[in-house]
Amino acid sequence: MQHTHTLTNKVPCLRNGSAIGHQSLFDNSFAVMGPRLWNCLPVQINEIGTFDLFKQKLTSLLMRIPDKPPTKGYSTPNSNSILDWRVDIATAELWGGQDS
Repeated sequence: MQHTHTLTNKVPCLRNGSAIGHQSLFDNSFAVMGPRLWNCLPVQINEIGTFDLFKQKLTSLLMRIPDKPPTKGYSTPNSNSILDWRVDIATAELWGGQDS
């Protein structure tokens, strides 16, 4: 079965009057980060219909992303987050040259 539409997830919102600490916890929660990570996947991966092929393609994508974690005393190009690499110009070809 072929999907004819792009699957995206909605990131939930937090009330405007929330404390900064609550906002930070909320922004880093699975409810927010899960959809953000899913939505940053290339269309070719998030439209795959079988679990095994999805795992194979996702693993292939993740293995091509440079692992450059932050190291104390050294500057890094980003925070080593998939979300950061998604918009990094040097790695845009990993996502098929899609805009962020």
